[in-house]
Amino acid sequence: MKNLASRILYEDNHLVVVNKLASEIIQGDKTGDVPLSEEVKLFLKEKYAKPGNVFLGVIHRLDRPVSGVVVFAKTGKALSRMNELVKKREMKKTYWAVVKNMPAQREATLNHYLVRNEKKNKSFVSKKNTEGAKEAVLSYRYLASSDQYHLLEIDLHTGRHHQIRAQLAAIGSPIKGDLKYGFPRSNPDASISLHARSVSFVHPVKKEPLKIEAPVPDDPLWKFFEKKLS
Repeated sequence: MKNLASRILYEDNHLVVVNKLASEIIQGDKTGDVPLSEEVKLFLKEKYAKPGNVFLGVIHRLDRPVSGVVVFAKTGKALSRMNELVKKREMKKTYWAVVKNMPAQREATLNHYLVRNEKKNKSFVSKKNTEGAKEAVLSYRYLASSDQYHLLEIDLHTGRHHQIRAQLAAIGSPIKGDLKYGFPRSNPDASISLHARSVSFVHPVKKEPLKIEAPVPDDPLWKFFEKKLS
């Protein structure tokens, strides 16, 4: 199970939080690959020697080539309460993105309208009055640089399809490895250099503030940035 035990970032009776690998899907799709949600179910079943089916609720998703924090609910009550937090935008998600082209401003809020093309599995920047267009808002700030790349921290204010990927590409800073949104080369492992670094929210049952952070992927460039900021 790809060292799943070592990637559990937080667990209690209500939630389990995992550091997703870039190769994993969260829920089943047409590829037929075993999703992370099923692996977590099996992990919990074995860990607690549970008979029968194990409940696991999917609260939010990450694109397959993206790594980082994913929160699952272990009970129906936790799932409904976490869904409410997400709906009210009370679960703060912070991402790290590696880009080759430095944005014109070191810190800014981006506001675009995106249209999702299901056939191409891609979102396109469009005008406000275009059919199907949805407002997409994020804030980014510059964190650090290597010889060739720059690290940005991103806070999402809306949750649109491929939002970070599309919006950074729209300002001329596509994410490293993201061929779909204009980066010239893929990463060797088919990932893109976008990592869900942390989530912050008030625990749905304990009512305590939680901030859960995911270590970066086991990659020299990611490790360089993490060390530089530690």
